[in-house]
Amino acid sequence: MSYYKIKDLENYFKMYKKSVREPRKFWDRIADENFTWYQKWDKVFEFDMQEAKFEWFKGAKVNITKNCIDRHLNKRGEKTAIIFEPNNPSEMAQHITYNELYVRVAKMANVLREQGVKKGDRVCIYLPMIPELAVAVLACARIGAVHSVVFAGFSAKALETRINDCGATMVITSDGGFRGDKTIDLKGIVDEALQSCPTVSKVLVAERTKGKVHMQAGRDQWLQPLLDAAVGNNVAEIMDAEDPLFILYTSGSTGKPKGMLHTTAGYMVYTAYTFKNVFDYQENDVYWCTADIGWITGHSYILYGPLLNGATTVLFEGVPSYPDFSRFWEVIEKHQVNQFYTAPTAIRALAKESLDFVQQFPLKSLRVIGSVGEPINEEAWHWYNDHVGGKRCPLVDTWWQTETGGIMISPLPFVTPTKPTYASLPLPGIQPVLMDELRNEIEGNQVTGSLCIKFPWPSMARTIWGDHQRYKETYFTAFPGKYFTGDGALRDEVGYYRITGRVDDVIIVSGHNLGTAPIEDAINEHPAVAESAIVGFPHDIKGNALYGYVILKETGEYRNQDNLRKEINQLISDQIGPIAKLDKIQFVNGLPKTRSGKIMRRILRKIAEGDFNNYGDISTLLNPEIVQEIQDNKL
Repeated sequence: MSYYKIKDLENYFKMYKKSVREPRKFWDRIADENFTWYQKWDKVFEFDMQEAKFEWFKGAKVNITKNCIDRHLNKRGEKTAIIFEPNNPSEMAQHITYNELYVRVAKMANVLREQGVKKGDRVCIYLPMIPELAVAVLACARIGAVHSVVFAGFSAKALETRINDCGATMVITSDGGFRGDKTIDLKGIVDEALQSCPTVSKVLVAERTKGKVHMQAGRDQWLQPLLDAAVGNNVAEIMDAEDPLFILYTSGSTGKPKGMLHTTAGYMVYTAYTFKNVFDYQENDVYWCTADIGWITGHSYILYGPLLNGATTVLFEGVPSYPDFSRFWEVIEKHQVNQFYTAPTAIRALAKESLDFVQQFPLKSLRVIGSVGEPINEEAWHWYNDHVGGKRCPLVDTWWQTETGGIMISPLPFVTPTKPTYASLPLPGIQPVLMDELRNEIEGNQVTGSLCIKFPWPSMARTIWGDHQRYKETYFTAFPGKYFTGDGALRDEVGYYRITGRVDDVIIVSGHNLGTAPIEDAINEHPAVAESAIVGFPHDIKGNALYGYVILKETGEYRNQDNLRKEINQLISDQIGPIAKLDKIQFVNGLPKTRSGKIMRRILRKIAEGDFNNYGDISTLLNPEIVQEIQDNKL
């Protein structure tokens, strides 16, 4: 009996029990039977929850790209690995076979080595969703360089922060990128960022938009001539199981972004296993995840998970609204997509448009549809299920995080009965618990609490790059001996989990985790601003939007509040990126604070939501009168 693919509900419960009772045997068998190793492990895992130290497949030697590409060449060499669907539908799609992918990755790996990149060096990748992005990621893994992909919608300041934090020596970018009807000057953003990045000595530039760019002599080189001159085969670096694979930055609730470090073997085993089971991938299927590779979803479920399973994966450069709101459905029909994985934000935006956009396409090829990035609301769940899935495709509402590396809680198609808005049951090996405010585990069903995981799993992030203490404090001190997800959840009468949202100061906007602290820091740099506080409030399209409360300094030169709002949002856009702009900015005379100076965001959230009841006892605040004043002037 194969452990790798779960067949039915009885098989799920059997596998789940085995994974909890005998985790070493369970993961040992999955890793042993389904991957190519240079050398097997001495121990399946060792861990110390108190110190937040975790090792999986200790002593093993492996290269993830051998498993993503090389081992498929005999059987699947001429099978399409990646379908590149460009931003503009009039541009021809590219079908890249596994044989072609091998050559392209080998050439890129050889270029990186020739440019002096060594095992352990960090390479920052700031590219649009073009084949070079996938190839660059895999080439880094091929030679043991640590890739750090930065979403190509982030600003120069955000890029600079990430480059400096990981000490990248090279940046791979392009002349520009297409996004809908816009052209983005990516090389210009890189040039601006690199004014303050002393570790970067090389910049490789892919050609995409053919826009005019400045090339700095001695630092910048066009990528294509280097690839043309490179040899099309390459010997993969032999990596230890716990060697770093990539750093991916996620917003923190305080301070600078957190560089989550993922390592090689455990991440490989878990992403492959979850991809196969959550999407029920079959040999000739075409799978499409609409995320950007700049996010963990793109790492795990556009590239690594699919390629480890020898899948055909779609790489989509565009946006759901260009050239019109039928774009997703047109692509599904064009490529006969079988599994479609997207964000609730996209679903809500598309659901607001005419049904004609979706109904003109039969979408009969679809077999599984999925949701990722944030909890999906009931209205969007039903629209997606009815109009895209045709009430016949299981809808897998997946819960996981950058930190977890792979999907943790999700229905399994044709195995787990689905329930709108519920992520349902944990994957084998995942042991979720709900905790109360006294740090006690909440037993039984029909309960709510803080969601924690009480046992390690292979793909968990190992640390925050350069700051293990922060990793320990962020994830393992709130509930000692357990990983704290930062999310609240409820468990229903049959044990299904529903994620109820963040319990800290990270707000999910359009599927992006945005920490309030960096946004407030950006706002506070404006010369007219004395102090600010950001909270989230419900939004029909984005799930949550950002509401800013801003105290101004006593200055007469900023009397035009509309202009001031524009300047503040521009500052946020420049420092963090357009995704972090505020939907509403209310100028206030003060913020509700405790006597120790802590801002009572709970009250500000209620006001932003228009819920003026149950503030609790505000008489103990330093300035209780400010609550009514803010409420009276709510936008």
